[in-house]
Amino acid sequence: MKDKVHDIQAWLGDLGPDLLILLKIVLIVLSAFVVERVLVSLLRSAYARSKAQGHDDVTRYRFLRNALRSVVGLVALGFVAYTIPSVRSLAVTLFAGAGILAALIGFSAQKAFSNIISGIFIVAFKPFRVGDQITVGLGTSGPGQPDRSGEVEDITLRHTVILTWENRRLVVPNAIISDEYIVNSTIRDPAICEYVEVPVAYEADLDRTMRIVRELCMAHPSRIDRRTADEMQHGVDELPVRLVRMGDSSLILRAYVWSTDPITARLMHYDLNKSIVERFRTEGISFPYPTRTIINPTNTSPTTASLS
Repeated sequence: MKDKVHDIQAWLGDLGPDLLILLKIVLIVLSAFVVERVLVSLLRSAYARSKAQGHDDVTRYRFLRNALRSVVGLVALGFVAYTIPSVRSLAVTLFAGAGILAALIGFSAQKAFSNIISGIFIVAFKPFRVGDQITVGLGTSGPGQPDRSGEVEDITLRHTVILTWENRRLVVPNAIISDEYIVNSTIRDPAICEYVEVPVAYEADLDRTMRIVRELCMAHPSRIDRRTADEMQHGVDELPVRLVRMGDSSLILRAYVWSTDPITARLMHYDLNKSIVERFRTEGISFPYPTRTIINPTNTSPTTASLS
């Protein structure tokens, strides 16, 4: 047995120090991979046994899984650095000047630690969870601007990944998203009241127009009745249509239409836009166009020009 061990040591010595270091690095990487797989498998089994299905449980699982992978990766990186003599000597030299090293690490890792702490706070206080539909910030998206709305796909130690409605991934550092206003459409109740606004001319028959808009909204299959039993008993309107604004050249009607979730509500809104336009054309109800009165100094009579 001793002879075999001696033969193996001799064989490794013949390979040379560089190849031996390479074998050690490969062994460390493979060990880290196996350990990471085992730990993630144990974590997944623990959540499966607890029958965790809600957004809170999925968020905790994803965050802990990402944390485990990061910790295992950092430990493996430390072992690899210790295995390489030149890197190990550099590390010893740096640690000899611990004060300077601490200052450098503190300065360079300030944002990284801020993101980690913010990620822990997000998981602990749950302003949003994996699977929630959110809008980040109060700004609106547009040409040249990123879409800030979507579904939370993942929460890591460093950042949050949001899958937008255009199937793009919006990656936001945790420290930044923690300081932003968050509109969470599904944190308590996914049902949403969609505002369907319709411009009509001042000359239009308001009662008839409002009746048509209400009829079309009531007929849509994605509409739901959100009235409570008490509201039904007191005769609260199931789908009110109101005149909400008087513009320069149009009156704005708004229908308050409830649907099951934000995506369904948005698709319902698009369907209703088409139905309202087609019905207005059939009923002879015209949409308003902006008009401006232009006064020519050489002509005393004003001229009205349509901007259509």
